[in-house]
Amino acid sequence: MLDLAFAMAPSPDGADGGGGLLSLLPPMIMMFAIFYFILIRPQQKKQKETRRMLDDLKEGDTVVTLSGIHGTIKKIKDEIVMLQIADNCRIKINRSSIAIMKTEGTDTSRERKLDQKNEDEEIKKFCKVLGVNENISKNQLKKAYKKIASEVHPDKNLQNKKAEEEFKKVEEAYKFLLKNIK
Repeated sequence: MLDLAFAMAPSPDGADGGGGLLSLLPPMIMMFAIFYFILIRPQQKKQKETRRMLDDLKEGDTVVTLSGIHGTIKKIKDEIVMLQIADNCRIKINRSSIAIMKTEGTDTSRERKLDQKNEDEEIKKFCKVLGVNENISKNQLKKAYKKIASEVHPDKNLQNKKAEEEFKKVEEAYKFLLKNIK
């Protein structure tokens, strides 16, 4: 026990064996650098982007508020924004309560038709992957998915190197169709 006390005592010639505070400086600098690049800098960039987005708001922009309300900007006056959330329904909100600017203006009917056409093509493609028709119910879709997933599951097809890829395609098709089938 006495040996431990002597080991912890300072050296008799007054030399500092540990280097003192100077030895702690490099780790502290490294920790600050890590915090700066992982936490502080990304947060500053995000704040700058948000500030820029709020400054660039204009009438006709479609936005989402921090509380999740979707609407179109009808009037901007200093820090107050008039947001139309439905026909003949407008609310006043603070500019700072806008979280996301979805699009600039509203999309045209032509763009909506293209989106619908692309969605229909995706539905056809994924129905083909699962081997079902487009008018399938969600219950029938689940049954078809379970059947095909059990057939192509990688654990059941250890020799087939493409089984995992096939299973991922089947899973992707199922998730997409589950969301998009009426």
